[in-house]
Amino acid sequence: MLNKIVLSMATLRLMSGSIEIIAALLMLRFNQIDKALMVNTGLAMVGPLILLTTTTIGLAGLADKLSYGKMLWVLAGVSCIFIGILKK
Repeated sequence: MLNKIVLSMATLRLMSGSIEIIAALLMLRFNQIDKALMVNTGLAMVGPLILLTTTTIGLAGLADKLSYGKMLWVLAGVSCIFIGILKK
C-alpha cells in the first residue's frame, strides 16, 4: 500500500510535468515567440508553487521525525532556493 503523503507528492509532480508538456505543445501550436514567451512566463509561477507545496507536504509527513533544529535547517534551505529564484 502506498503512503498517502508520498502519493500526494508524486501526484503533484505528475500534474506539474503534465502542465509542462501541455505548455510545450501550446508553444508549438502557437508558433509565435511572443505567445510562447507568455506561456513560459505562466510556467514560471507554477514551478515554485509546486516545489513549495510538495516540500510542505513532505515536511508535514516528517514533522514527527525531525527535531526543531533540523526543521529550521530545511526551512532555511527552501528559503535560499526561493531567494535564488526570485532575485535577479
